Amino acid sequence: MLDKTSTTFSHVKPADTAWRSDGLRDFFLYKDLGVADATHGKVIAHLVKANMAPEKGTGWHRHEADFQIVIMTKGWAKFMYEDKVTLVEAGDCVHQRPGIAHYLFDYSPDMEYLEIVGPADFKSIDVPAVCDVPSPTPW
Repeated sequence: MLDKTSTTFSHVKPADTAWRSDGLRDFFLYKDLGVADATHGKVIAHLVKANMAPEKGTGWHRHEADFQIVIMTKGWAKFMYEDKVTLVEAGDCVHQRPGIAHYLFDYSPDMEYLEIVGPADFKSIDVPAVCDVPSPTPW
């Protein structure tokens, strides 16, 4: 049976939280969905959307996390997952295995995705370049 005291109920409507620019990347906006508070830091769920053109991308990095998925809700993004270009389009779901080296280098102006990560206070660690990265598409 589930422990009903380890998390709380949460219901966040679109108007309940504002888009914020103080997230992991300054060229994205972030909208908190209340899951980190409800799970006492076990999981975070937030929406991420394009805020500026993809001039430099995220750089090569990995996350110290037990679990991470990205569900593209609008537009598209191109990632390097190790040495492979991966186009993620609206409707796609990507499970990023723990520790995978990746680089988000291109995205559409309307790109928006849902990211779910555990734990909520996951770390992003820069890693050496795995390979060359294609140039982004100008807006």
